[in-house]
Amino acid sequence: MASGDRKESKCCFKEWMETQERDLTELLQAVTVEPENIEQLKQLAGKCITHFEDYIKKRNKLAHKDISAYFAPDWCSPWENSLIWIAGCRPSLFFRLIYALSGSEVESNLTEFLRGTKNGYLGEVMSSTQLVMVNALQSKTISEEERLTMRLAALQEDIADQPIAMIAKGLSKVGEMNEEVEKALDDHGQHMVKLLEEADELRMNTLKEVLKILTPLQGVDFLVASKKLHLCVHKWGRQRDQKHGRVESDEGD
Repeated sequence: MASGDRKESKCCFKEWMETQERDLTELLQAVTVEPENIEQLKQLAGKCITHFEDYIKKRNKLAHKDISAYFAPDWCSPWENSLIWIAGCRPSLFFRLIYALSGSEVESNLTEFLRGTKNGYLGEVMSSTQLVMVNALQSKTISEEERLTMRLAALQEDIADQPIAMIAKGLSKVGEMNEEVEKALDDHGQHMVKLLEEADELRMNTLKEVLKILTPLQGVDFLVASKKLHLCVHKWGRQRDQKHGRVESDEGD
């Protein structure tokens, strides 16, 4: 990736993280000040979806320049990259987060919950119908994840298959680049871009479906937790990099 392309991709990610920070502030204010304002909650959730869609569109456009950078981005920490699934989070993590929030909400507010004096958050108002819908969506999402994971495995195996393996075998000098090599790598990259686009589509569609199942207040509660988690993972990874002396001076956070 040329330095200009790398800088543009890094800026795209940094802008996305800053957007997440701003969205989180708005969401927290809404659930703290006016949790009963349903229309405002819907608008904020919709705003978060729009921001995610905008980020995906911009990132996918940049990924066509060099897709490999997005599968192990140097603008993320090694620990953060170890959690990546096809250049992002696993959409099935949304469900693990819902179940975790449901359990923690009930446990932390058990007295109020039993008295019926506490209401509005994920764990306290998840109906049996909602849980059935969440479970069905989770099963569907995991099946799609497995399909894309198999596609990724096949693309990785292609490196040891024709034509790339045969090209490498026939080179007179190790690491030599020629037109045939460039074409083979470009073809492989195009398949990786397509895979990234499908994974992002799955992430986006799963998030939209989750928010359809949840009430507006539940949805905002979920978005708050998911954004906190993403931001924390990024910052924790940076802190671990600092501990091991791996921080770039131009990261800015």
